[in-house]
Amino acid sequence: MAAATPADKVLVSTHLSDVYSPLQIPAISISTSKPHVPFPPQASDVEPPPEHALHSSLFHSVQTGVVLLRLIHNGLIIELVSLSTEAPPIRFVFPYTVLPSPAVVLWETRELHILAVTASGSLYRLVLPLQSPRRLWSTHMINNWCREYHLKYVPEYLQALVQVQGTHTVALALTNGSLVRLDAETIGDKTTADHWTENIFHHNTFLASLTSFLHQNSTDGSHIIAVATHPQPTDIGHVWTLSRDRTLRLWTARSGCTSAKLLPSMASPRRELSPGTSTSSSKPGTLLDPAPQKLITVYDGPNVLVFIPTPSSSASGGFFQLFSVFNDHLQLVETFEASRESAHGHLQDFTVINGYLYTLWDRQGQAAVEILDIPMSDVSSELEAVGWRVVLYPYEPDWTPAYLDELLLSPGSLTEKFFSVVMRPGVFSPYTLRTAIDQYTDACRSLPGPPPAPLITSYISLGEQIAAVVGCTVTLTRDPQTGALQYDKYWVSLKRDWEGFIARCRAVERSARWPLALGIGPRGEVLIAERERTGALAVEDLPLRLHRHLRADLGVEPQFAICEIAWNLRTRMGPRVLRALEGRVVDLTQQEIAFPFADIIVDTAARSAFRASLDDGADSWLVGRLQSVSDVETSTRLVLDLVGGFDRAVKMEEDEVELLLPQHVSVHTRMLTAAYATHSVQARYDFILALVALLFFFAEDLEDWDPSLLTEVFAVFRGVAMLRYAAEQPAFDAAPFTVVDDADEVAARLRALGMSRSAPAASSPTPALFPCLLEQIGGATVDAPLAVAAHAFLDMSGLLQATSTAHASRLEVLWCERLRSLGFLDAARETLEWLPRSPAVMYVWARLWLDVGRDAEAAEAMDSLAGCFGPHSALSFEDADALAAVLPGGQLFDSVFGLCLHASSLFKSASHTDHDVHFSRLAISNAPPEWDTTDLWNTIIRGATDLEYWDEAYAALMATPHDILRRNCAQHLVHRMCEEHAIERLMSFSFVDLVDDVEGSLSFKARNVDPRIQPSYSRILYTWYVTHGDYRNAALAMYQRARKLAALSHASEPAQYFPLAEQQLESLVICSNALALLDQKDAWIVLPIVPEVLGLRQSERKRRKLTRHIPEERFASGKRDLEVVKLSDVIAEYTLLSAQLDLVKKDPELLNSSAALRAPESVILKLVQNNRFDLAMATGRTLEVDLSDLFSHLTRECFRLSRHPDAVLSEDTTDWLLTDKAKTWAGTSSDRGWRYLRQSLERHDGPETDLRYSKIVFETMIGLERASSPPPWLIQRLEGHDPEWLIRACMRFELLELALEQTLSLIHKAESHLAQGPPKATASTWLPYPLIDQLLVATNEQTQSDLSKRAIDLRLDLHREVSNGARRAQRLSHQLYQEL
Repeated sequence: MAAATPADKVLVSTHLSDVYSPLQIPAISISTSKPHVPFPPQASDVEPPPEHALHSSLFHSVQTGVVLLRLIHNGLIIELVSLSTEAPPIRFVFPYTVLPSPAVVLWETRELHILAVTASGSLYRLVLPLQSPRRLWSTHMINNWCREYHLKYVPEYLQALVQVQGTHTVALALTNGSLVRLDAETIGDKTTADHWTENIFHHNTFLASLTSFLHQNSTDGSHIIAVATHPQPTDIGHVWTLSRDRTLRLWTARSGCTSAKLLPSMASPRRELSPGTSTSSSKPGTLLDPAPQKLITVYDGPNVLVFIPTPSSSASGGFFQLFSVFNDHLQLVETFEASRESAHGHLQDFTVINGYLYTLWDRQGQAAVEILDIPMSDVSSELEAVGWRVVLYPYEPDWTPAYLDELLLSPGSLTEKFFSVVMRPGVFSPYTLRTAIDQYTDACRSLPGPPPAPLITSYISLGEQIAAVVGCTVTLTRDPQTGALQYDKYWVSLKRDWEGFIARCRAVERSARWPLALGIGPRGEVLIAERERTGALAVEDLPLRLHRHLRADLGVEPQFAICEIAWNLRTRMGPRVLRALEGRVVDLTQQEIAFPFADIIVDTAARSAFRASLDDGADSWLVGRLQSVSDVETSTRLVLDLVGGFDRAVKMEEDEVELLLPQHVSVHTRMLTAAYATHSVQARYDFILALVALLFFFAEDLEDWDPSLLTEVFAVFRGVAMLRYAAEQPAFDAAPFTVVDDADEVAARLRALGMSRSAPAASSPTPALFPCLLEQIGGATVDAPLAVAAHAFLDMSGLLQATSTAHASRLEVLWCERLRSLGFLDAARETLEWLPRSPAVMYVWARLWLDVGRDAEAAEAMDSLAGCFGPHSALSFEDADALAAVLPGGQLFDSVFGLCLHASSLFKSASHTDHDVHFSRLAISNAPPEWDTTDLWNTIIRGATDLEYWDEAYAALMATPHDILRRNCAQHLVHRMCEEHAIERLMSFSFVDLVDDVEGSLSFKARNVDPRIQPSYSRILYTWYVTHGDYRNAALAMYQRARKLAALSHASEPAQYFPLAEQQLESLVICSNALALLDQKDAWIVLPIVPEVLGLRQSERKRRKLTRHIPEERFASGKRDLEVVKLSDVIAEYTLLSAQLDLVKKDPELLNSSAALRAPESVILKLVQNNRFDLAMATGRTLEVDLSDLFSHLTRECFRLSRHPDAVLSEDTTDWLLTDKAKTWAGTSSDRGWRYLRQSLERHDGPETDLRYSKIVFETMIGLERASSPPPWLIQRLEGHDPEWLIRACMRFELLELALEQTLSLIHKAESHLAQGPPKATASTWLPYPLIDQLLVATNEQTQSDLSKRAIDLRLDLHREVSNGARRAQRLSHQLYQEL
């Protein structure tokens, strides 16, 4: 590959926990068939966190792309990560520690093989069939996918270096200097196992004894610390090793060690030493570190490059020796030293790619790559000066307490600033944050006393937990002497806690950034693997290069002299002045500008005393340097091109237009592209801020400048600031934790944590905002270099193309709209603050306010756009283009009508009915004549109804021209007003032409809605009819309500029965009142016949079926009969129900026997039994029920009181003797009882009843006590109405004396009438002579002893009166005959 100049490279990396979550990786457990394998050793405190890799390697092939192999969890888990595809990572949990270094190889382009050796002496081959280019592997394994081979002659704990040489060969370099070579004669398949052969070679003889293999604990110079083979594919089977005594050996497959070279301890002119040569380098004190290291690399030739570290040297970190291999022997070619920058560094990996040597160094926890063109001279008498080129990461601030203090110089709260630091993308990984917060929580819990609530609370996201937990132990205290709140102490303690948490994050992140390995990518680019990060070498663009040079005080090209001056000014200003200036510039850029920028800069510089903050020397130096610049304006334009443009090294060519097309790239590639773009944006921001500071420095000279240049400066500053803000924002504070419910998933995660050992759990990925935007906008492609993809993304954002702050370009507005549409509302709000309030910006503001629930501001913004559409619009071309870009369909509306329709739909989807109605009204007022406005009117009417704007809803209802809509909406309005209890307002509406619809709607609800729930549609319907004077329908509504309540009141529980019965009574009363308002002959209602309910039976109410006199053929089949309910029927139902309710209140057990309450006779009987005589009489009279039993019972009660006067105190007589009226009567309780009976007869017994009840009382009295005479008042009632019955009753009960008295009285009355004049009518003198004869016969049959003296006298008088009467009758007849 014809690579770009290595010096123009930069390191870019991303955290692996930003790409995937360790909790979401499937873990596959691997078992062993070897017996007595012990538990793996526990990790020590000095070990890195479990998710930090101990070993990493990068594998690349055309079929798989780049695959990262990581050895994590103290060597128990091997993880495979695809960096080129979307294949999810996969993990394999081994039963024992895996030795370094496992490897992944490709088998016949269709399988990936993982070869790993465990310290328990097992060689594993894991087979993963390749699925597809986008999904390399699957968790569903094939048969015999895991194959184990037991090594021979291994101790209990094997210590060796593993070198995998393809699919068939594995070499083990032992600590005693021996080499074990494993060759696979055959590779198994789904049913068969691999067949391995072992060969043991010793470095002293080619045929080493077996005993030499068993002594592996030797710590002498033979201990092998590095091993290497030729990269695959190759047919070279040699193995090269380096032992602690710096002996480089070549091992062949057949002969073992065939060549050995003793390497010097210090770089010297090229000469060779034999292994037996005695030099200072062979002393035990100069042995190399026993830890395994990458000190050998082999490349085409084969050539062997060996690194000899010199940790004690301050000149460099070591030196390299290049050997060639000829006839299985090593021959020194060249010796050259590492760079001076490598001093006190540690070489982690090195490789040769396309003639360049790439070395990966660890510099105090930071990775550095040094590149060298390998010298290949055959003869060299002295060391040549070698030109190393160093590749570093772009500048990143070190989050020390001093830098954190600088952050506090700008406005904002301490917690907010420190929280934004830890959550900034690329600073700390999610796993780092999780580990640090767990450590912080454990430390806080170890404090004495109960833990604060935030420490024991569960949180949805990692960011929420950090914000709540950090500083939770800090409390605001009072001064013990003054009692004043110690705010200063509180803020100092809070700052100390945050600094401590950030220090924990830095410590974990330092381990995460430990470099491990180099690799090569699909385009030949160099990749690096760190413990928890992966990165790549990318072309360094011009802003990054100049930024690096200026920070390192290196020279820059003459045309960028203005950059050097501005940077020097930035450095001399100090952090406090720089932060203050930055804040003023931001405020200035976000404001609407009404004056020239030159005047604003002069005024701001004067008020801020900016120049006075510099010392005299710095001021003079800057003035002198500016004078050396021939054309400051031209140089300024060059800086603007630097900040806002692309240099030629990374600018897209014409054949790279496919970058603009959406392409599928892996998450890892997007993250790297976003990281590169972030670094480039930060460098550009530093340049533009330094340039603005320089403008403030010589503000007095700006009056002669081109105003458009100053405007462009601030426009570029605005664009870069917007990009910088987006680059520093996480997409989310933290992803939510996953809830584990499945037992298998729990077990898998326990395996992933290393045989149930405790380990910090990693959070879900916390993506940054830039990668999300990169996925939407584009730029990153499969084949594009990082710099090209990053610049394409920045170019397509459009934020660096603005030339004026007074305008918002199309791409700028699209950037804000894209943030809003992706759900990044805070970022969209902050970005919109930078742009002027153009129509397009206001539209995005409206959409944003609508998303955050500020509907009033959104509606106002939408209203402001009304003048931007139609033929009379005053929009400029730029504003029209920007507005069309964010509108639906990508074009402007033809008129305000289109805007109103769109706004209405937006507010409707957001459920903001008020504004939906508002814009629907505007749409109707601007609608074309041919437009169907039915939906708009429907929105207005229903919206106003839902908002309870009753007057507006009614007005719109009556104004709509659509009749069907009016009728439908009228029903909706009525129902809603009823539901919201706006009955009074409903009754005030006339509903012209809609009365039938309203009544039908209410009637339907009244018939079908449960009458127990609110609103009560029956009452509302009743109110409606009464308001409109329709009393008959009003009564019908309430009667139907009573019927429904009656059907529901068949409950055995009193708590359910009483409310329903009381409501039914109320409904019947209201119904009767309504019917009473009608003419009495029309006081009736008609309703369909329904099944009998609790109450009167229809036969007893004597209702008349209307169809009884109408032929059935007049009606269609299925018609129901109707019945007429009169006012008297309603009153009867009310009376019966009232009596039933009274009984149930006294005895709730009656509810269990519905028959006892069904018939009116039964109800009255129950009332009588309870001595409720008044209620029983009133009920019976209303229901026209015979009360004979009642009066008979009452008579017996009176007799009982006469015989037992004290019974009134022991029995319940409160309803008839102890009432307020009865208590005023004189006499005993017996007297009051008889008086009550007399008054009851006077009230309820008369000619209309034929004194039936008085006769019952008489018979009851005689039946109970014949010896006593009935009371005179009773005899008078009967004598005056039916004396004949009285006589017969006396005869029946053998009261002959009384019978004789009544007969004589009857005759005397007849004679008195006859004496007053002759009879004027036939039978006017009639007497019951047969009854008199019967009485006389009865008395004659009695003996003298049976009759009293008075009875005998009365009988004689009766004979005399009858005889005299007969003579008078004859005389009267004779007179009448003569007159005729």
